Amino acid sequence: MMKFVKSGVLGTITGVSALALLAGPNAIAATVQAPVHAAASTKAQAAKRPNVIVILVDDMGFSDIGPYGSEIPTPNLDALAASGVRFTQFYNSARCSPSRASLLTGLYPHEAGVGGLDNVVRPGLGGFQGRIADRAVTIAEVLKPAGYFTGMAGKWHVGAQHGTPPKAVGFDRSMFQKGGTYFPGQPGPGRASVTIDGRQVPTDSPEVGKGEWYASDMLVDWTVRFVDEAKAAGKPFFLYLPLTAVHFPVMAPAEDIAKFKGKYMVGWEQLRRDRFERQKKMGLVAADATLPDVLPEAYDWNSMSAADKQRFDEIMAVYAAAISRMDKAIGTLVADLKARGEFDNTLILFMSDNGGNAESGPDGRTGAAPWGGKDSNVWVGLNWATLQNTPFSFFKHYAEEGGIATPMIASWPAGIDAKVRGTLVREPGHLVDVMPTLAELAGAKYPARFDGHDIRPMSGRSFAGAFEGEPLARNVPIFWEHEGNKAVRDGRWKLVAQLGAPWRLYDMNADRTETRDLAAKHPDIAARMAKQWEDWAASSFVDPWTKKVDGGVVKGRLEGGAAPGPGKGKRAKGKRKRAAQAAGEE
Repeated sequence: MMKFVKSGVLGTITGVSALALLAGPNAIAATVQAPVHAAASTKAQAAKRPNVIVILVDDMGFSDIGPYGSEIPTPNLDALAASGVRFTQFYNSARCSPSRASLLTGLYPHEAGVGGLDNVVRPGLGGFQGRIADRAVTIAEVLKPAGYFTGMAGKWHVGAQHGTPPKAVGFDRSMFQKGGTYFPGQPGPGRASVTIDGRQVPTDSPEVGKGEWYASDMLVDWTVRFVDEAKAAGKPFFLYLPLTAVHFPVMAPAEDIAKFKGKYMVGWEQLRRDRFERQKKMGLVAADATLPDVLPEAYDWNSMSAADKQRFDEIMAVYAAAISRMDKAIGTLVADLKARGEFDNTLILFMSDNGGNAESGPDGRTGAAPWGGKDSNVWVGLNWATLQNTPFSFFKHYAEEGGIATPMIASWPAGIDAKVRGTLVREPGHLVDVMPTLAELAGAKYPARFDGHDIRPMSGRSFAGAFEGEPLARNVPIFWEHEGNKAVRDGRWKLVAQLGAPWRLYDMNADRTETRDLAAKHPDIAARMAKQWEDWAASSFVDPWTKKVDGGVVKGRLEGGAAPGPGKGKRAKGKRKRAAQAAGEE
């Protein structure tokens, strides 16, 4: 196993003093102290070490599954939530590559070397290396020495082209593909093949999947294959399942799409209110919570033409079908684990890499008919993304709750105490908490040095205690930065700002939906937290970002019946190219 060797690697980093040193002379140690890692829980010590499967969905909003208020039927995730626990305030890092880097390493994105998408590379040892940095280790690299079989199947997007494919960072087996790949033979750059253990294999090869496979099913088949390999080797397993669903271009089998056509003609406004009411009844948000106003760029459903309403209904039908089919695949995974006698002692974590995706703006996109087929180009757009992120505002790219809040379900029949099954975990958590949790449960040692490099301390804390109903302490804030959008969460308080805009302050205990800015009322709290963020950024390789990225929050052209999107001329072609570059994602 080799990583590219960089000159001038940082020395060993431990505790408060080293972080303060990295932050420079203006750092305040009290705001960048090392996080607390809980002692191993009683149940973790007593139980057999769990198998682990981490499921990461792509571009899915907070409320898109049944356990978080959706109207889309997800019976298999419902069952996992009923026998496990749901986290109400779990966070990702606002975008694909940064979230994957945080999840895999237990570090914030810039610390892990992937502060942006993995095609954003700046020379040096800062936060834009486009690959997993030498100062980081993956969960696979930590669990493998503890005797675990390690495998992944799905979208990678953390530097395979820059020296960190799965096999270089601890995975025994891997099958990865370009994001948005749903069918064999799907057109588009990079979608003609997948990479199996470092080999390029055509998507229509029987080695990839049987017949006209659909990605969610095919990736589960690979995951179950890895389960069998782990069992044959007599090892517990850590398997990473980053699914294609529901990244653009959104696709699903025609028979699944047909089930949802017409179900969205009621419109995004009513559906958003319906989801919000269900969330209040579930206790996901307070009974007196306020649903934020939609952004000015959103369309009024009632002013749309009949043809446009039908168009948007079909777009959302494709998306709902992809969610439903993803849930069905998870049901297959659970059934196969049960058939092998592995379900009870397998910890399954389910989460999303960012909030709903508004990148195509309010108009959305469709492409060639049939929409949702392998030749189409469906992007749901800002209006449906607003529904998907209920009850929050903003989207993927942003540090408002709509960009960073993820559903998070933990299922582990042998390890989650009966008294807490089906309950909610309300303490804030983040992807950086997954590494310390799994290292604790696996009895694995997180290294200070690995492969000849000094390794950054973990940035998170274990949430294993939640499986026994224990409160989760956190002695340092949670931080975000992506494309100049930034935030810090310290207990009940959240400070957030978009690039070039002033900080806003929210009391998350009273206003989780971020409707009442208290920065003017509590300037002392805002100033303290802004200093916390600055100190963290200085100590965590956060490189400056100056280019505004709209994230799809733009004025559309479709409302009232105008033709959607640019036309066919050279100028329009340039607009489409710039829009694709802004999305910049696999």
